[in-house]
Parts: sequence; structure tokens; C-alpha cells
Amino acid sequence: MRYTTPLLALLLLPAFAVPLAAGEDYPPAGFEPLFNGVDLDGWHGMPHFDPRKLAAMSEEERAAKIAEWTADAKAHWSVENGELVNDGKGAYLTTDREFGDIELLIDYKTVPKADSGIYLRGTPQVQIWDSTEEGGKWKIGADKGSGGLWNNSKGAAGKDPAVLADKPFGEWNRFRIRQVGARTSIWLNGEYVVDDAVMENYWDRKSPLFAKGPIQLQTHGGEIRWRNVYVREIPTEEANEILEDVSGDGFESVFNGKDLSGWIEAVDNYEVVDGAIRCKAGKGGNLLTEKEYGDFVARLEFQLPPGGNNGLAIRCPKGGHPAYGAMCELQVLDSEHPKYAKLDDRQYHGSAYGMVAAKRGYLREAGEWNFQTVTVKGSTIKVELNGTVILDTDLSKVTEFMGGRPHPGKDNTAGHFGFAGHNDPVSFRNVAIKSLD
Repeated sequence: MRYTTPLLALLLLPAFAVPLAAGEDYPPAGFEPLFNGVDLDGWHGMPHFDPRKLAAMSEEERAAKIAEWTADAKAHWSVENGELVNDGKGAYLTTDREFGDIELLIDYKTVPKADSGIYLRGTPQVQIWDSTEEGGKWKIGADKGSGGLWNNSKGAAGKDPAVLADKPFGEWNRFRIRQVGARTSIWLNGEYVVDDAVMENYWDRKSPLFAKGPIQLQTHGGEIRWRNVYVREIPTEEANEILEDVSGDGFESVFNGKDLSGWIEAVDNYEVVDGAIRCKAGKGGNLLTEKEYGDFVARLEFQLPPGGNNGLAIRCPKGGHPAYGAMCELQVLDSEHPKYAKLDDRQYHGSAYGMVAAKRGYLREAGEWNFQTVTVKGSTIKVELNGTVILDTDLSKVTEFMGGRPHPGKDNTAGHFGFAGHNDPVSFRNVAIKSLD
């Protein structure tokens, strides 16, 4: 695990280190206001509505629908003494901007029997409700308190808050919400109530949470007030540090950051540049670990040049072709580059090459460092890219192959881990593996 930077260490302090009283040294450095304390500038109206349907509208239809929703919102939202006030009705107040990896600070105060929440990336929701028995919703989890990802599946991590941290009615509550990819952590009044849980996509359970979307303040049956609404977009380097911490302990580094000790096969076609393994331009071949692995978790960072192409060799034999002779080659590809516009879906980044397609849209821009974990257990393989699961499959069940070409290595139970170069200077760093055998 890397050392935490002083800035990140400061930001990881418990939320109660930030004063609850308005007007003190708040917000912390790096945050910007989403609410100006005067009017609804920067916000529009939008009810509980599938963002995909909104995106599918023509520009004219979309503008008309948003104008309709905003008029409704303005009938039920007001500003009093620097506070956003909703009467419990109307369209949800929605940011004009869309956000990906963020840290959000927000205070709220509500009334008995009210029910509300915060939508992230246009998706429900961080739950807010009356946690008392008199509120009448203990049967659906209100007894556990606010702050959970209530729309996650039954039994899923994060659905219920770890502790009940709600303050009595009439008092202000403070959320700190951090989201990197779909990994979501929530603090309520200084209590850590959700621990890096994956927020599910309510609109499509088979797909990951959207890469970006607006923040929405829900209206639902009772007055709610909001203040101190601040956001900080999390930069790439910090996001990767957070995700490394989320991945847990027990990893062993397989790259010393200086040379290719411990690696075999196409060693001459790779080089070490600025602490990273890089495939030489115009070169390729397989760079494999000396050690073999059965079940394992690998974590690493990779950087793609524009149009870059490489791959992760999973349970690969010496001298083997990762795409066919290994369990699989997991694509490492600048998927959105124009020259790859017409590939088979099973060729894009994160896919088990030629067998199972990964979800697209979660790579960072070419030139940025991405963080990825790969979990291999038996015949199953899961890929989490920048905090979002893009592949989770059982290769033993694959019967259709791209081009009809079989993959005899897909049933390998052990083999080497490594990189499958394809002539592009793709870089890898902080490569570590945890054996599960």
C-alpha cells in the first residue's frame, strides 16, 4: 500500500472534525459551493426519471421537458435565510452539472414522517427518513437510520447503514459522501455508515452505475431544508489511492519499480520508465511473472497512449498465446479511439478476448492512469475498473466464440500472469497480486 499524501490524510479525517455550526472554517479547502445561498442558479427540476430516457430525447424535447420540470420545482422550492427549503412536493432539485468521482458535503434538517434522499449520478439514493417507530417505516428499514444506499438489492453491502446516526428532529444533520466509480462511502454526523459499497444502477440492475450524472435532492412527503452544499471533484491520483486502499491487504508486489527482475519471456521488448513497465513502441510479446497462480486477485494501474493496445494474460502457459492458450486475455485497449469503432464487443477494454464483453464507458482519457483489479476464482473472473465492475463472468459457461475459434486454455486452473504487448507503448505500475490458493 502506498503512503497516503498529506492532503488525502486530511480529507480522511472523521467528518466530525469539521464544525457543524455554520459560519466557521467551512468548507475545507478544495470544495466549491453548489448552492449560492440566494437563489436556484445552477439547478433545474427533474423528478424520479430514467436518465437514459432523457438522453434519448431530441434536444428540443429534452429542453421542453426540463423547462416543465423546472417550473414545477420553482413552485415548491424556495430560499430562506441561506437555506434551500422544499415543502415535500414537486420535482427534485437537480444540478445542471454532471459529476463522476466526487466528495459531497451537505447538511439537512427535516420533520417527522418525512422521507427524502440524495440521488447520485441521477440514481437513487442515499436514504433520508424518519427513523422513529412513529414514522411508520420500520418494516422497510427506517429503524436502522438514514444514510444507507436503500435502493441496493436486498442483502447487498451498503443497503443499510452500519449505525443509526440521525439527530433528533429540529437539529441539523451532516452528510459527507465520497464516490469513486461505483464505490460509495457515507458518513452521517461523523459516523461511518457505508463503507466503500458498490452503488447499484437502479435503472438497469444488469449494468454498472453510470460513469457520470447529476446530484438530485429528493422531495417526498414532508418539509426538508438543506444548507452548506459543497462538492469536490476527486483527481485521478487520489482516486487511485482510495481504490488501492479499498482493495485491501495481503497483496505482494510483483514489480520492484526499477527493473524486470522476476519476469520472463519477452523481457527485451519491455522497459522500465519512471517506475512503470512499458511495452516498447513497435514491439510486443508476452511479459510474464516467473511465478504461477491459480486463484488470485491482481491490482495495477495502467496508462494508454491514444489508440493503445495491450492485454492482461491470465493463467498463461509459457510460450502460449494469451487470447487462446491462457484462461483468457483481458483486453487493455483505448476503446473509444476512432480506429476501434467497428470491433466485436468482445474485443473492447476489460473483455475476456473473443469470449465475453465488458461494459464500456469507464476508462479515463488516454494518458491518464487507470486503476484495475482482477479477481480470478475457479472458472470465474471479475474486472473492476476505476471503482466500477465492468466484467463478472464464468468462462466455463461460454460456448460461443468470436469467429468460431475455440479457446482451449479457458479451463486452465493455473498459469502465469502478465502483459500481452501489441506494439504500443502501454505502461503498467504498482502491480501486485494476492494469492487466494
